[in-house]
Amino acid sequence: ARMPTIWNDADRADLVRRAWTVTPEHTAQWGKLNATGMLAHLSDALRMALGDLKVTPKAPAILKWAPVRYLVIHKLPMPKGAPTAPELIARSTTADLQQEQQALQTLFDALPHRAQLAATHPAFGPMTRDDWGVLIHKHTDHHLRQFGV
Repeated sequence: ARMPTIWNDADRADLVRRAWTVTPEHTAQWGKLNATGMLAHLSDALRMALGDLKVTPKAPAILKWAPVRYLVIHKLPMPKGAPTAPELIARSTTADLQQEQQALQTLFDALPHRAQLAATHPAFGPMTRDDWGVLIHKHTDHHLRQFGV
């Protein structure tokens, strides 16, 4: 079975469609974010992937080892409650829901047209386009599922 990836137009469109269904009444099934904070987190994660938001690496070095990186990105489910960079939750309490939905759509629309994403990920190190496509989909899907959408 192929891993869903944001480089697939249908996979990407489905994430955007789901993001637009989020309301302030949606509550998290785990974790600390509210619905708007979750969308702000996803937008900022995309800005990081595009190289527009700098995030300080703090993760264990083992994640940068190619076999482990491959397993975590391409094979294993995303763990609930995994730690995240402070830079990626900084706006979680001040964000506006509709602005974040629009930002997410704009960022997802821009991704396929960006020849180069960030060369490295703060936790996983060197990233291929394929790595980014699968990881962004997995991460976005994980948080939309967190809110039942």
